[in-house]
Amino acid sequence: MRHFDLVVIGSGPGGQKAAIQAAKLGKKVCIVEKMQFVGGVAINTGTIPSKALREAVVNLVGSQRQNLGAFAALDRRTRLSKLAESCNKVIKAEIGVVEHHFASNGIEMIHGVGAFAGPDIVVVESENAVETVGAEKVLIAVGTTPARPENIVFDRDKIITSDEILNLPYLPSTMIVVGGGVIGTEYASMLAALGVRVTLIEGRNRILDFLDGEIGEALQYHLRQTGTTLRMGEKVVSIKRIETPRGSRPVERDQSPDLVEAVLESGKTIRADCLMYCVGRQGATSRLNLENAGLGTDDRGRIVVNDKYQTKLPHVYAVGDVIGFPALASTSMEQGRIAACHMFGESFSSVADLFPYGIYSIPEISMVGWTEDRLTKEGIPYEAGVAQYRETARGQLIGDDLGMLKMLVHQESGVLLGVHIIGTQATELIHIGQAVMAFKGTVDYFVNTVFNYPTLAECYKVAAFNARNKIRSV
Repeated sequence: MRHFDLVVIGSGPGGQKAAIQAAKLGKKVCIVEKMQFVGGVAINTGTIPSKALREAVVNLVGSQRQNLGAFAALDRRTRLSKLAESCNKVIKAEIGVVEHHFASNGIEMIHGVGAFAGPDIVVVESENAVETVGAEKVLIAVGTTPARPENIVFDRDKIITSDEILNLPYLPSTMIVVGGGVIGTEYASMLAALGVRVTLIEGRNRILDFLDGEIGEALQYHLRQTGTTLRMGEKVVSIKRIETPRGSRPVERDQSPDLVEAVLESGKTIRADCLMYCVGRQGATSRLNLENAGLGTDDRGRIVVNDKYQTKLPHVYAVGDVIGFPALASTSMEQGRIAACHMFGESFSSVADLFPYGIYSIPEISMVGWTEDRLTKEGIPYEAGVAQYRETARGQLIGDDLGMLKMLVHQESGVLLGVHIIGTQATELIHIGQAVMAFKGTVDYFVNTVFNYPTLAECYKVAAFNARNKIRSV
């Protein structure tokens, strides 16, 4: 049996950064990965594929849903295959980058399903072999999988999760998306931009209800403008495939004529070519045999950790989506780094509490810090400064008349409390506000600094003047 200083189970963002950090500290590290390729869900079925698809869609039809042109003339099988081909190029490139990092840091890869045989023993089982490895430290970074309720028959064709979207044989004409969270909203906006008639069903009264209310309303308005039907405050009680006789409705050659039917609690019945279920995710812990290590999970398969990402066993750590909120690739990376430093006694510092959200819908959204609702509930006096993209020359140049940047400023001290953006490059622009917030900066920084002209970053200055004028009037 071989021994390692650190055995990492899962090669997603959290596992990658933990392994590399430990290797940089001179430790002997191996990564156990059950998939054929490295990268975990983030590279193979989640973050990178969805963002690659978004870029392909934006490049094809434009962020403002311009003319589909020659793409619309292609049959639906070819349309989806062209998009998938574009995504696969990005996925392969990312896999190559990760493999290079592992090799250059002397990290050993063991492919197979990892499971605990004891608190410090991991058994890796593949199709052709079984290997047992000993570990001084173990880090669990297995991520999550889409929730698949037992009363729904997922067939990878008509009733799917986000994992199967790029493997569909055809781009559907109509699609039901159940769940108005991040994943459901992102895919709904992409499909709508491609001309798919989308119905988005969400049990809450608005999609992405953690967002700033004004930003969320702007997104809902844009989705409706693209032809998306929003069913807010609705719950699905049943989902089933409806067999439809061939020839009963027009479909392309070799395409199944069957439909999917969703019945809502309100009594409404909705039918479409395909349904994507995007309500919740489960920790991918069922095959870890955690009980052999004296560990367990909650009812969603998630592992409980402390602020240093240790489980109740001090030598076993867990990071990433498998520990729950915030379940972002970016925060998972930082968690992995912190965990590796802590387990081997390396000093570290982090501002992990101040992290940005990125919603890669069309248009994209990003936020950092406090929301207006939270500030109001906490009784913190604030003022909001708003800038519309169309107020800047760059906004006019790129034709983004929907984009908006809002900054929330303490009414007395002027300290920047939060930034909320919808529009082109929102996920890039947010880091300016994040940096200023990290250093406890005030609105005066934006008033007094100089930005390149013309840029979207000028929105910070416009919003700062707007906030300052409001505070002055108070």
